[in-house]
Amino acid sequence: MSDALDTTFAALADPTRRAILTMLLEDDMAVTDVAEPFEMSLAAISKHLGILSRAGLISQEKRGRVKWCKLEPDALRAASVWMQGFGQFEPVNLDAFERFLAAELGEAQPEDPAA
Repeated sequence: MSDALDTTFAALADPTRRAILTMLLEDDMAVTDVAEPFEMSLAAISKHLGILSRAGLISQEKRGRVKWCKLEPDALRAASVWMQGFGQFEPVNLDAFERFLAAELGEAQPEDPAA
């Protein structure tokens, strides 16, 4: 599990690879379309795509003469579960909690007919 997380986080460490993942959120893309917005060679983009593929974050398949990239939807699950483990340390917004309690208790209390 640790090796897989290391590979995932290493792949996510690069801003170009994160941008590629964002692009693939929309739809599958041909490698040439993935490369278009970047100012780097097709070979450099192919290396980034290889890293994302090895991390399991994307898959690539050849359709005719065109190589397509597809985001793998469950690929970030293990990393997400690992990061959620730190959620237990999030600070509690006491003001919001107090407003919530006041609203809930205010609705639950019967109105005083003498008032």
